[in-house]
Amino acid sequence: MEAVTGIFDSFDQARQSAQDLKDQGIADDNINLLTPGASAANIDAIPSTAGEQPGMGKAVGGVVGAAIGTAAGAPLGMTLASAVLPGVGLTIAIGLAASALLGVTGAIGGAAAGGSLENALTEGLPKDEIFVYEDALKQGRTVMIVFADDREQADLAREILKRNDAESVDAAREQWWVGTRDAEMEHYTREGRDFAQDEKEYRIGFESALHWQTRGSSYDEVLGFLRGLHPDIYRRDSFRRGYERGQHYGHSLTGHSK
Repeated sequence: MEAVTGIFDSFDQARQSAQDLKDQGIADDNINLLTPGASAANIDAIPSTAGEQPGMGKAVGGVVGAAIGTAAGAPLGMTLASAVLPGVGLTIAIGLAASALLGVTGAIGGAAAGGSLENALTEGLPKDEIFVYEDALKQGRTVMIVFADDREQADLAREILKRNDAESVDAAREQWWVGTRDAEMEHYTREGRDFAQDEKEYRIGFESALHWQTRGSSYDEVLGFLRGLHPDIYRRDSFRRGYERGQHYGHSLTGHSK
């Protein structure tokens, strides 16, 4: 499978895309959504520990129905979860992969995830983009992740998302760095270092600290993992300094570390 991700300014755009994807034969189970609680209609009743409390069936059915474009309460067999994320507030996840990412296993908003997240991501979902999703959610945007069965279906999914004004995750990632870069350049050059020369390695180090397997961990604690990710540069000073600043950035988002 191949994962196709789009980021929408409105929940309605994502809902329309979900319907269009269904109309083209993409299965419900392959459509995942992450959205701030305020973005979806009538979801205040969903508790932050979704899953076990009385009355959840009606609330879950209503949200899933609204998101996928079917009658409220339709039994689509989709997983739904909710959690309160630092800097975002109540966040809703629709779909297995989205539920795992949300933090059912602790991925977004804190500690590294367990086996269920690993399983959800092995089908092609990039493991190093969680911070992009977090940033989108903080802006009140909705993230859609579509698992395509083959390249042809992936191309179709991209076209549908684009038609409904989705921003690609790569574009969102670049916009995130644009908003982060000036502060990092100022910090780096304060010590007489050349940011223009070292920016690429610094940024890779910074983003590596936001990976789900390194979130909240010091450079030395995940040295082996970083060696596997970036064997040519993980020992360089610019990379390490970027990692340490990324660790600081991640801590400021979550308020805690592992």
